[in-house]
Order: sequence, then C-alpha cells, then structure tokens
Amino acid sequence: MTILFSILLFLHIVGAGMIVGYWIATMKEPTVHPRQRDGAFLQLLTGIAMMGLIPLIPGFDANYFKLGIKFAIGLAVAVLAVIGSRKVKKGEPVSTGLAHGVGGLALINIAIATIWQ
Repeated sequence: MTILFSILLFLHIVGAGMIVGYWIATMKEPTVHPRQRDGAFLQLLTGIAMMGLIPLIPGFDANYFKLGIKFAIGLAVAVLAVIGSRKVKKGEPVSTGLAHGVGGLALINIAIATIWQ
C-alpha cells in the first residue's frame, strides 16, 4: 500500500505543479489554462484516493481536520478552474481575480500541506 500511496503522492504533486506553473507563466496576462483544470482534477482524485488508503497503512496517523481543509480548498480551486477554462473556451475574458484565485488557492493548499504538521 505504501508504494501505491507514494505513486498517488507523486501524481498529486504533479497536479499542483500544473496549476501553479501555469499561474506563474501567465502572471503578466492572468488567465486560466485548461491544464490548470486538469491539474485541479488530478489533485482532487489523487487526494481522495490517498485519504482512502490512509486507514490501510499501518502506523500512518493522519490529521483529518487538515485534510478536510485541503479538500475544501482543492474543491474551490477545481470549481474556479472549470469556470475559467469554460470562459477561455468561449473566448470570454477571464477576470484577474478568477485567475489569481486558482493559482493563489493552490499555493495556499501547498503551504498547508508542507507547513502544517
């Protein structure tokens, strides 16, 4: 189970990189890239899968309050990314707040994951 957990964690980090990487790349002209939406869904799916594996790993103690907060923020990132990518697909302008909401909330989620013990 720990190998599967590690693979899911790797993919979870890749998802975070997709969101924050495109956010930084488009900082001068903020928009939401469709790959940010894909990264948000990747993060949600791998995060849920990792939470499901936690009880199966002996000696693994999880902070479910922290994980719940991360899930709520991840859900908000995914919703904002879907809204933004739909606007881009329709050719509509994406507001600066929406674009920075996607990247900024993802960055906050990364900070929670790494700083909060």
